Amino acid sequence: QVQLVESGGGLVQAGDSLRLSCAASGRTFSRFVMGWFRQAPGKEREFVAFISQSGTITTYADSVKGRCTISRDNAKNTAYLQVNSLKPEDTAVYYCAAGGTIAKNPNLYNHWGQGTQVTVSS
Repeated sequence: QVQLVESGGGLVQAGDSLRLSCAASGRTFSRFVMGWFRQAPGKEREFVAFISQSGTITTYADSVKGRCTISRDNAKNTAYLQVNSLKPEDTAVYYCAAGGTIAKNPNLYNHWGQGTQVTVSS
C-alpha cells in the first residue's frame, strides 16, 4: 500500500513554470511506476506523463511534450513534474498515481493522490 500527497500547484501566469511534487509513504515507492494525470472542469482525466520504477523510461502526452519533465527520487520517495511555458489550457487538477506497469491508461494505476490545482491565467 502507498499513500500519495501532491503539492506545488498554484495560480500562475502564462509562460511561468511550476514543479509539482508527489510524496509517497511506505517503503515500496521504488517498486511503482509513477504517473501524472490532470483533469480540467468538465473533462475526463487525461494522461500527462509516466516514469518507470528506475527512472529510465519516461513518456509524455503530446500536449506537454517538450514542456514537461517527469522525474523521481527513490531515496526520498518522491516524484516530480516540472512544467514550463505554462498555458491557460494547462489549467486543471493534477494527480499523481502509482501503478505496477508503465501505462497511459489511468485505470491501470492503483493508488492516487488527492490532487493539486494548477491555474494558469492569460
